[in-house]
Order: sequence, then structure tokens, then C-alpha cells
Amino acid sequence: MSDTQTRAQERGEQILAVFDTAFGELLAADPAAFQVKFRKMAGSAFAFYRGSAGLFYADLEREQHAGPYLDERTSRVWIHGDLHAENFGTYMDANGRLIFNVNDFDEAYVGPFTWDLKRFAASVALIGYAKALSDDQIGELVRIYAAAYRERIHALATGAGSGATAELPPFTLDTAEGPLLGALRAARSLTRFGLLDSMTEIRDFERRFTAGGGAIDLDAATRYKVLAAFDGYLETLPESSLTRPDSYRVKDVVGRRGIGIGSAGLPSYNILLEGNSDALENDVVIYLKQAQTPAVSRHITDAAVREYFRHEGHRTVISQRALQAHADPWLGWTELNGTGQLVAEVSPYAVDLDWSDIDEPEEIAAVVADLGRATATMHAAADDESGHSLVPFSTERAIDAAIAADEQGFAELLVDFAHGYGARARADHQIFVDLFRNGRIPGL
Repeated sequence: MSDTQTRAQERGEQILAVFDTAFGELLAADPAAFQVKFRKMAGSAFAFYRGSAGLFYADLEREQHAGPYLDERTSRVWIHGDLHAENFGTYMDANGRLIFNVNDFDEAYVGPFTWDLKRFAASVALIGYAKALSDDQIGELVRIYAAAYRERIHALATGAGSGATAELPPFTLDTAEGPLLGALRAARSLTRFGLLDSMTEIRDFERRFTAGGGAIDLDAATRYKVLAAFDGYLETLPESSLTRPDSYRVKDVVGRRGIGIGSAGLPSYNILLEGNSDALENDVVIYLKQAQTPAVSRHITDAAVREYFRHEGHRTVISQRALQAHADPWLGWTELNGTGQLVAEVSPYAVDLDWSDIDEPEEIAAVVADLGRATATMHAAADDESGHSLVPFSTERAIDAAIAADEQGFAELLVDFAHGYGARARADHQIFVDLFRNGRIPGL
């Protein structure tokens, strides 16, 4: 066996070990869902990267407190946890305004801010490679992202508190450009009725979930447990969330099982609610989903962070509220069968950033710069002013000071990492495909 084959075999064993830790219990409970998940991950190096955050953090663990730009404070920032180039999109905030920003906070936690930046930078390398960009072009894109992040962090750090945020508005229909504006316009064209029409029907003058399409009928005992969990969830909503008590009335409940890259095997439930009026087109669909252990948490040893959260549902919601200004008013948590659950609206206005038609380097550069600004704004949101005692200091000032200590090296750190980890992810993808297609993944 050659040295190359030996290294690939050793890396394959590492991948299998990490996957067993991350997915073992869920895979054993629902192998079919993981067949779907792994086939999606086999489709491209980027899809593999999206589905293997646990592997990424296992590789980064040695840098927890020793990496450049990390100190006691910048190692304790609220982070997204899975910040890659496709985890951005639209949502309607609690004020009824369409926003383009970071989305999908299932992996959010408290840790080193550079981990978010490195995960994003490597994703840029993978997208650039798939679009046949040169290494120099990919490096320049990462520098553009780093510069935009650094510029926005500095502006937030040197501004007058919350006034600085007001002077740096989010990406909306009025401020966004290019593909970000396109996503917002697409979201604006969507309707609540369109979502309801795709999931429900009118029976006996009342709206109910449609049979089939992934919906699972519940037995009486399970339905009772889900409704009890729903009652517990209501207690976690901010008082300002809903003004009409009848909005809490449950019309129907169905079960679902996740089969996506991030939700394989996770049991979930859809709940149909009355909405803000008696009109049938204003009904609301919320989902109740078993929250998962974030990959990054396995590599953070700070007991104060671990003990802050009641369970993973609580962690997901508290993190999203910290990182996302004016979050979904339906966002809350509960417990079901002793397991933490995330609850949120199935939004009619969610459109993810679509990279399939973003091909020209100039256009990619403009998008990457905007995503750098969005990342900085997210990191600055969750600190001493967010009401959470876990991060009781100004994160933007701490990050700004750390970068200022070596301004020149900041972008190059991310460029070097993007090239190195992008190449590793492409090699890992091939190793994973060979493991999968040859029946080497235990339990499948």
C-alpha cells in the first residue's frame, strides 16, 4: 500500500469516528434518512462540507485558545457555528420587514469568532473551485470577505453604541443590491396563502393538513404529548410576540421526519394555528423539531457555556435571538419526551441565496463583500447589550482590537486556511464517497 493510500485509509477512519459521534444514535434509529443525507453529501465537495461540520471542528480543536486573534474574550463570542456561503437568505422580522441575513442557527454556540470566518472562507474556496476560478481569484475573494468584515466590525466598534447599528442598516428591499436584492424580491412575491395551499386543504369549513407529502398521522398518545409540549412552548414566547389570544388555537398536528443534509433522522411535527384573524388565509404553520447537539460544542470546554443552556432547544433559541435582530416572533423552545425542542414558524418568506447563477468573479466578489458585512453585524449583535450574561462585553470592540494588533495578517490567515482546508474537503469528499459506495459506513 502506498503512502497516499495509507493516509487516505487513516483519514477515512477519522471521518467514520467523527460521523459515529455526530450521527450514530440518529443513524441507528433511521438508517433510511441517512441514506438520503449521505447521497446528497456525495453529490459534491460542497455538499459534503455542509454536512460534515463535526469533522471541521475536530480538525480545528487544537486552535481553541491558541490561534491568532484569539484571547479570553474573542474566544467567547456568540458564533453561528455553521457559517458557509449557502447559510444566508431572507426572513421577515418581528416588525414585518423583509431582511436578507445569516440564517439556520441550529449549530450556534459560544466560541472563537475566527471559527465562523474560517468555515466561511473554506466554503468560498469550494464554490470558487466548482466554478473553475483560479487559486489567485479564490484568494482575492477571501481577502474581499475579510476586508468587508474588518471594515464593518471597526465601524460598529467605533460607533456610538446602538446608534452605530442604526447608521449601518440591514440588507432590505431598500438597501440590498444584486443577488441579495433578487432573493428579497423573490421572497416578497411569496404569500402565506401559497404556503398554506401547498401543505393544507379545507375540510368541513376548516383548514387541515393534507395527507401525504411527508406528513405522518399521529396516534392519540403522541398527539397528546405534542400538544402538551406546545403548551410549554407558549410560556417561552416574548409577551410582545402575539396580541390575539386565539392565535394560539391549534387546528391540526402532523408528524414529519427530516431527510435533509442537516436534519436527517430528526423527528419533527407541524402544528397548524389560527393566525391573527378568523380568515382561513391567515393561518400559521409552526414546526416543533428535536434540537441537535451543535458540532462546535464538542470542542468547547468552558463549563460556564455548557451550564448556561437548559437543553439544546433552549440553546438554539437563545443563540438565534442573540445573533439575529428582531427574530421570528414565533421562535421558542419546549421539551418532548425529555428532549429539547426548537419551535419556529414555517416561514412563507424564506428564500435562500442561490449560487447557481452567480458565476462572474466581479459579481461573486460583490456578494462575498456583503456577506462579510452581514457576518460582522451578526457577531456584534450578541454581546453586553443583548441581555445575555454569557457574553458580558462588547464583542465588536474585542474583535476590532484583536484584528488591529495584526491588521496585515488577518486576511492572509483566512486565505491560507481557505486554500488548505478547501483542498482537504475535496479530498475528504472523495474518501467519503468511496466509504459510502463500498458499504463501509456502519449501520447503513
